Amino acid sequence: MTATTSSSPAPRQQAQDDEIDLLALFATLWDQKWLIAAITAVFMVIGVAYALLASPVYRANAIVQVEEKSPGLPGMSDVTEMFGGESAAITEIELIKSRKVIGTAVDKLDLDIEVEPRYFPVVGRAIARRFAGDVDELNTPVLGFSSYAWGGERIKVSRFEVPATQFNEKHTLVAEDGGFTLLSPDGEALLSGAIGKLIRAEGYELYIPTLHARAGTQFTLSRLRRLSAIITLQETMGVSERGKDSGILALSIEDTKPDRAEEILNVIASTYLRQNVERQSAEAAKSLDFLREQLPNIKKDLEEAERKFNAYQVKVGSVNISAEAEALLDQVVDIESGIAELQLQQAELDRKYTRDHPAYQAWREQMAEQMARKTEFNSRIKGLPETQQELLGLKRDLEVGTEIYTQMLNNIQELDIVRAGTVGNVRIIDDAAVNIEEPVKPKKALIVVIATLLGGFLGVALVLVRAALNRGIENPDDIEAIGLPVYASIPLSDEQRKLDFGSRRSARQLRKIRNQHPTALLAQRNPTDITIEALRSLRTSLHFAMLEASNNIMMISGPSPNVGKSFVSGNLAAVIAQAGQRVLLIDMDLRKGYMHKMFDVVPENGVSDVLSKRVQLQDAIQPTKIAELFILPRGAIPPNPSELLMSKGLTQLLEAVSADYDLVIVDTPPIMAVTDAAIIGRQCGVTMLVTRFGLNPVKELEVTKQRFEQNGITVKGVVLNAVERKASGYGYGYGYGYYQYEYKSDKAEN
Repeated sequence: MTATTSSSPAPRQQAQDDEIDLLALFATLWDQKWLIAAITAVFMVIGVAYALLASPVYRANAIVQVEEKSPGLPGMSDVTEMFGGESAAITEIELIKSRKVIGTAVDKLDLDIEVEPRYFPVVGRAIARRFAGDVDELNTPVLGFSSYAWGGERIKVSRFEVPATQFNEKHTLVAEDGGFTLLSPDGEALLSGAIGKLIRAEGYELYIPTLHARAGTQFTLSRLRRLSAIITLQETMGVSERGKDSGILALSIEDTKPDRAEEILNVIASTYLRQNVERQSAEAAKSLDFLREQLPNIKKDLEEAERKFNAYQVKVGSVNISAEAEALLDQVVDIESGIAELQLQQAELDRKYTRDHPAYQAWREQMAEQMARKTEFNSRIKGLPETQQELLGLKRDLEVGTEIYTQMLNNIQELDIVRAGTVGNVRIIDDAAVNIEEPVKPKKALIVVIATLLGGFLGVALVLVRAALNRGIENPDDIEAIGLPVYASIPLSDEQRKLDFGSRRSARQLRKIRNQHPTALLAQRNPTDITIEALRSLRTSLHFAMLEASNNIMMISGPSPNVGKSFVSGNLAAVIAQAGQRVLLIDMDLRKGYMHKMFDVVPENGVSDVLSKRVQLQDAIQPTKIAELFILPRGAIPPNPSELLMSKGLTQLLEAVSADYDLVIVDTPPIMAVTDAAIIGRQCGVTMLVTRFGLNPVKELEVTKQRFEQNGITVKGVVLNAVERKASGYGYGYGYGYYQYEYKSDKAEN
């Protein structure tokens, strides 16, 4: 019971964490709603532009009926129906898409020649497509770009032969008055000629019967390999059966030009129909030739049987056949006729199938059945008298021969009629037609919807990826988790940005300006700003912290540049001085210090000059516009800042000012960039760190703390600066940051 009670809070806590993470996720998206909306809008505009500018694709449709194919020889249908033939639709689909049929369309319509006007990039094709002038009218060039086609151009290339190495290469055809010039892919002139004349030169042959374009208009001309053009057309064309075993085939082809799509499909359908008729006629002709070859042998066998029957009758005289023998004779004749017909079918089967084909197996079963019946009747005939047997055999041969000969004559007559009037088993039900009112592509509404959804998805993904990669501290709890108390959270001040960059910029534009040094003192210009109020709260917290310090010197540093150390130092010093304390602000960033800009004082004769004994301390300290607040600027930028700070002069300077002021605030460079802060911090009673909201990861702050502790310096606390208002409250996550800190000369400063 106890175990159950103790383990129950864990799942509840995990569920709460999941709920908080989900809310934080939606809040993060809400914070970046304008970015997501902007990306979505951009993609929607792109989708609309594509839907309006893309060339419409039209589909031509035709319907063909394939009837059941009749066998080559009479009686063959009985054999093939026993095993069920292959699907006729599948066979005909492959025939329609065969190279023989498609190749005919390629040759007839010159589809292996690609020629197209050269349009102005992006919008030229759409402008030309919307031109609705007369047949012989040309659209006016836009902005004088006469080398492009703008609408109304027409060209027909009936012959274009190129060297073997120039297949698929894009040549340029330039229209001229009554003629043309062909340029190579490299821009060299290959040949020139007049419209309607065949031109030959350097392995090229070109015949253009029609060319209607402005002089100077360029066309792109390519010669494809015939097989490549056939394969392309095969991939573009679609053939499918409507309904299972219906024999109705739907043909379709897509093209940007509806007239060309319709023409191509009509040529393919008519070519397929013609070849089907030719194939049917050829099969009937082959069967007819086979029967005519066999007819003389059958006639010879019939004549021989008749001669033998007559001779036997003369020899033995008139003999009457009994009723029993007559009945046997009729049945034997039927069997022999069937066997003879099967033997003729065997030749047809040998021509079409292998011995393992089901049709051949069905024929073999029929033949075996007939032979078994023949054996049975032969045994019954042997029971008759010898004279009756002999006479019966001769008469059987005569009647069987007569039956076979008569049947063969009938077959020859039927096949001759079929061959002469072959119409095939294919019918074109509907000729090719194109609905030019509704192109199949692009689906404008669908494209816009997909583009908008894609933009929204990418916008959300971008925000989430940025949130995952931006692991800067956004929650004070993350700082306190590594053992550093957070003394204050300073809001991001839009007023400070306006002071630095002008009052005409919006708050959203100001938030985009980061990593810029302030050039005005906010505590002096706008003392009621919410940021200054937060610094007053920090002043109260630091009052108690200084009571436990070894001296009245407070160092303010940070892990990296651009966290707002100088902003916090300057305004905090002003707030404390306004409370009545005598404060000295020292700019000990001897490399890039800019505190003098905030207080509008000269940087010369500062800390570096005092430490190098060029200026006396009292001469270097300058008053500010705020009562009880004094500043010691950085001075001239020295070549060796660290060595200068390690001298005894720094100790003497700090001891001197500590006695003369109630509080000394020292602004130092970031510890992760240079070691100056570690040198200065050993002589300061309190060390405070400034970290920027969303910039410094926790790991970086943790390394900063360790570096100070390695030098015997205890970090009193942290100020979280530039906190931004977010719907998600404080963010989560952290990672490693990157920064640079470099020297800056006096010349660059000035």
